[in-house]
Amino acid sequence: MAILLIILAIVAAILAPLVAQAIKFAISRQREYLADASGALLSRHPEALARALEKIAMDPDPLEAANKATAHLYFSNPLRDHGSFLNNMFNSHPPVEERIARLRSM
Repeated sequence: MAILLIILAIVAAILAPLVAQAIKFAISRQREYLADASGALLSRHPEALARALEKIAMDPDPLEAANKATAHLYFSNPLRDHGSFLNNMFNSHPPVEERIARLRSM
């Protein structure tokens, strides 16, 4: 019984930081949506914000100074080369297409 508890404690110790990081990034993505909604409410022109996000997303030049530590400071995800589901789960930004769709639905 004690060995089972030790094994469960080790598994929990390994998984807890991963789950905490996933929750942190989910909150960050939700805050991006809320910031978009607040900007649309303030400007009363969500279509202009959607067009601005499209222009930012269409920029073909990679950002040289961007890394995972500074990614949350950008308007859109500067680390575009990661496209799998697992990488998207740990992104600090929601997909730009989803943000644009939400802005246009307002």
